[in-house]
Amino acid sequence: MRVLYLGIGWLAVGFAFVGVFLPILPTVPFLLIALWAFGRSSERLRARLLADPVFGPDIRRWQERGAIRRSAKVLSLTAMTASVALSLAIGVPPQAVTIQAAVLTAVGLFILSRPEA
Repeated sequence: MRVLYLGIGWLAVGFAFVGVFLPILPTVPFLLIALWAFGRSSERLRARLLADPVFGPDIRRWQERGAIRRSAKVLSLTAMTASVALSLAIGVPPQAVTIQAAVLTAVGLFILSRPEA
């Protein structure tokens, strides 16, 4: 099982790394998955994520209070809105845009409901 959790952790870190460069792919949620997986397989890797100078503070805020920085909320909501607008602009079928908008609205409401760090 340890190898499975290590694999999940490293896969999540890989997706988080891609998310650093692609604004439509969230970074911190993948790091939270990695933290969970490393917590079951490697305390050293878990501690390394928590100590990261860039992402560690956001991960700790989420773990301690379920909090999200205001700037991260604004960026997330802006990216979600831009995603729906882009879908409309490039002619994605209306049914698909409706589903996309509904899902992103639910995610946006969840993000807004979290305390601010």
